[in-house]
Amino acid sequence: MKNILFSLFFVLLSQFAWSQQTTYFLIRHTEKELAPLDKSNPNLTEQGRERAQNWNMVFQYIEFDAIYSTDYIRTIETARPIAEAQNLEIKSYNPQTLFDSDFQQATLGKTVLVVGHSNTTPVLANRMLKEERYPLFDDSEYDSFFVVTISNEQTIVNKLAAPMN
Repeated sequence: MKNILFSLFFVLLSQFAWSQQTTYFLIRHTEKELAPLDKSNPNLTEQGRERAQNWNMVFQYIEFDAIYSTDYIRTIETARPIAEAQNLEIKSYNPQTLFDSDFQQATLGKTVLVVGHSNTTPVLANRMLKEERYPLFDDSEYDSFFVVTISNEQTIVNKLAAPMN
């Protein structure tokens, strides 16, 4: 936990010299139940709920201005502990249009958490970076996240791993 807090501190501290900065934390949902054929929108497993609580601990010193989630139970349940701890509502988004000009304007100068999926979170990081650097997450990868800082037309992306119980 100390290493992740140090890394987050270093990433944020290194960005203070810039004028108007926007910082995005991008995570994927935690472990979900195996969905039967008739249920394509499963809940989190017990392990997934525990990991969602752990994300809340990882981000306890980050003051978010907004939290975004896709409109799936598993992403909402992952975002909920953080949103409740920070008294924020979870805003729904469409991953196909997330980083459009309206979203960029609405989040300008803010610190934002975005909860997505194994096949959308790296895509969003790449879209913000304007290059294809990061592959899709493996289905078993739940502890990686991106910190994306945009300031003065410069974008810095850091991929980190959170310590999970």
